[in-house]
Amino acid sequence: MRGMASGGTAGDKAIRELLRNQTDIITRSQVLASGMTVAALRHRLRPGGPWMTVLPGIYVAGNGGLAAVQREMAAMLYGGRTCVVTGPAALRQQGVRVAYSDVVDNLIPESTKRRSIDYVHVHRTKKMPARFWNVGGIRYALAARAVADAVWGGTDMRSVSALVADAVQRGTCTVQQLADELRAGPKQGSAALRVALAEVADGVRSVAEGDLRKLIMRSGLPEPIYNPRLFVGEAFLAQPDAWWPDAGVACEVDSREWHLSPEGWERTQARHARMSALGILVLHYAPRRIRSDSAAVASELRATLAAGCQRPPLPIRAIPVR
Repeated sequence: MRGMASGGTAGDKAIRELLRNQTDIITRSQVLASGMTVAALRHRLRPGGPWMTVLPGIYVAGNGGLAAVQREMAAMLYGGRTCVVTGPAALRQQGVRVAYSDVVDNLIPESTKRRSIDYVHVHRTKKMPARFWNVGGIRYALAARAVADAVWGGTDMRSVSALVADAVQRGTCTVQQLADELRAGPKQGSAALRVALAEVADGVRSVAEGDLRKLIMRSGLPEPIYNPRLFVGEAFLAQPDAWWPDAGVACEVDSREWHLSPEGWERTQARHARMSALGILVLHYAPRRIRSDSAAVASELRATLAAGCQRPPLPIRAIPVR
C-alpha cells in the first residue's frame, strides 16, 4: 500500500484494509476511528507527504493524479453513506456511450446537508434509488435513473436522443423503465427526455433515425414502421430502419459509424440484395443528407411510395419492435 509500511498496529491494518477496498481513498472519520491521531494524519498530509486531500475530509494514499474510479469513490464517500453516483459516470460503468467528463453527479437524500464542490455535483432528492449497482464498493444508479438524471434540463435534442437511443439499444434499460423514471421525476426540465423517449418508443434507434422520423412527420408522409423485423413465411428477411408495408418500401440510414468497415458494407449490400430480390424498393440515405437536403429526400420518398402503391402488396410480414 502506498504511504504506509506493512505490519503495525491493529489500527494500521484497519486503514490498509479500507484503502484496499476503497481504491486508496479514505475519509477523515475512517482514519480517526481506526485510531490514528490528528497529528499523525496531518503528518501524512504535509506538503510532499504520502497522502493528499482530494475533497473536504477525503484523502488519497498517494500523491499523483487520480484515476476515474478514484474520483468516483471519493465523490461517493463525500456524499455520505446513502449517496449514489448517477449520470454519465454511472452510465459509463454500464457500457452506455457517453462523453467523458470529470464531473461526478451524486444523488443524496433531501435531508442530507452536502453541497456541490470541485468536480462533485450534488443533487438532493426525495426519491433516492431503491436499487443500484455496487461496483468495487461504489454505488451507481441503474441505467434508466442515470439516463434521466443525465439529460434532465437538457436542451440539445441530438445529444439527448443519442444517449437515450444508445442506452435502450444496448439493453441497459428498457423504454418502459425510462417512461417510469419520466413519470416519477419532475416535469420541469423533462421536455427533451419526453421527446427522445417518444422516438425510441416508435422504434427509432439512433440520432440519424430520429432525424429521418422528424423529416417524415414534417413532410406529411405516411408514418412507417420503424425497425421492424421482416419475414417471408417463417424466414427472417431483414430489419430496415423504416418500412411502409402498403407500398413495399424500405428506408435505410447508412451511418458511417456502422458502414465504414468492409464487413459492415458487405452486410448492408447483402441485406439490400435480399430485399430487392423480393420486390422491395430500398432507399439509402446518409445522415448528413437527411439534415442538409431534407426537401429532396422527402420528394424521393414520396415518389417511391407512390410507385410502390401502384403494385399489389408484397407477401412480407412485419413484426414491430417491442
